Formats: sequence, C-alpha cells, structure tokens
Amino acid sequence: MCALRVLTRLSNTIAKPYQHHTLRTLILDSSQFVKLHNLTDSDSGIVEVRLDRPEAKNAIGKEMLRGLSRVFELINQNSDVNVAMIRSSVPGVFCAGADLKERRTMNQSEVKLFVNSLRSTVSFLEEIRVPTIAIIEGVALGGGLEMALACDIRICGANALMGLPETGLAIIPGAGGTQRLPRLVGKAIAKDIIFTGRKINGIEALSMGLVNYCVAAGEAHSKALEIARDINQKGPVAIRMAKKAINEGMETDLTSALVLEEDCYDQVLNTKDRLEGLAAFAEKRKPRYTGE
Repeated sequence: MCALRVLTRLSNTIAKPYQHHTLRTLILDSSQFVKLHNLTDSDSGIVEVRLDRPEAKNAIGKEMLRGLSRVFELINQNSDVNVAMIRSSVPGVFCAGADLKERRTMNQSEVKLFVNSLRSTVSFLEEIRVPTIAIIEGVALGGGLEMALACDIRICGANALMGLPETGLAIIPGAGGTQRLPRLVGKAIAKDIIFTGRKINGIEALSMGLVNYCVAAGEAHSKALEIARDINQKGPVAIRMAKKAINEGMETDLTSALVLEEDCYDQVLNTKDRLEGLAAFAEKRKPRYTGE
C-alpha cells in the first residue's frame, strides 16, 4: 500500500485554526501528542514538529501515529515551508519507539496493520519535498530512531542514546530500520547494532555517520535552528530539486541518475529565483527568493 493512501486513511484529525503561541511561532496544527509550529518573522519558512507525550516518553501509539501522519501531510502540501525540524517537547527523550503497552492489546492482524502504517508514515516523511532535520536529545529507540533515519539531517546532543532493540523482543525493526541504517553506516555496523540491540551514544553515532552533528547536551536545537536558517535563505525550488536529485539518484545507476539531475536542473532554469540569484551576486547583496 502506498504511503499516501495509508496516510489518508489514518489522518482523520481536523486542522485547527491558526492560534498565537508566542511572538515567534504560530500553531499550525495540533493533535493530542503532535504539534506543528510555524516560526515567524525572519524565520518564516521554517516549521517545527514537536512530539509531546510525556507520560509515555513519546512512544508511538495509534493516536500519535495519526498526528504524525497529519502534520507530515500538511508540511508537504504547504508551499511556504522551506525546511522542517522534528524535536521533542519532553526532556530527556526524543522518542522511545512503539507503544508496547498498546501493542499488547492488539491481535496479530492489528499489529500488522499498525506496523505497515508506521512504515508508510516514515517513508512519507522521507519523501517530503523539503529538507527535514531530526533533533535528538536523550533517547531515540526503535521507531523513534527509524523516524530520525528518514530525515535528511540528524543532530544529537552528547547525551543521546540511540538503538534498534527489536530483536530483544523477538521481532525486527519494521519501519525501515533494516534498510535505512545500513545505507547510512554500512552493512557490517548495521548488523552489529540490530543483532545486539545495543545503544549508541552521540559521539559514537557521529563517528559512524549515523548523525551529521553531535553537540553538547541541550544544544541540538540551537544547532538545528542554525542549519535550518541557512537552508531557509537558499532558493526554495533549488533545495527541493537538490533533495529530489540526491534521494532518487541514489536509488538508481549513475547514468540514469545524471539524467535525473538534468531534469531537476531544468526545473530551476526558468525560475525568477535563478535570475534573482544572479542579480544579487552582481549587486553584492543578499538575494530575496520567493520560490518562483
């Protein structure tokens, strides 16, 4: 079942009207456990997905999965979004994985449906048109790490603990972990992590290429915001085409990938932003991109 079809079925929440949150953000959409915030003023174009289920350490159950599906769709549909960050509102944890207490109440067919839906949701996250940044402070296990693996950039605090512990429960990672992890860190390291279920700290994750940046504990959000702001200043169409060229090109042979690159380059040739970039360079000023 394709990701969008599963998401459409799961996303039965209704978007709430815009509400003021602070001078810096607006709440674009809110479910019980997942909040979508739009940064404002000079940070307009950056959104934050905030995981907020403290009593369960952000464990992913049915309701939280519906919230994630909803906000990912909203991000992908909003042409004003240039970059998205995913973070936790719960101190000491990014996401503890699947909600195992809820899992115990499911029969076999319900478990299969839930895992398939989670996999599709994570795949949809990976396919969002704009860059995504996972901000990992504390624990990111199982489905939580799999969600981070689907993001374009991962930033962790030095206190982060990451892992795929599913084999200890006599199952395997089911939301893309067996596929995305080896593509990032290599087959041998991925097997070690998945077979043993061991936890990896931030420094080790950086050394193996699991994360892009490891910063002091509590500083991951600041680093992510720095990178998001940098991306937000670039040509929006160019960023989307660059992501498309890289993601789709890596899944095919080089000859086909170069054809894809040409097609993506063609998409930026006739944009007003390309001409604005050249004009700004000639005039020694910052470009003012509009996404057109």
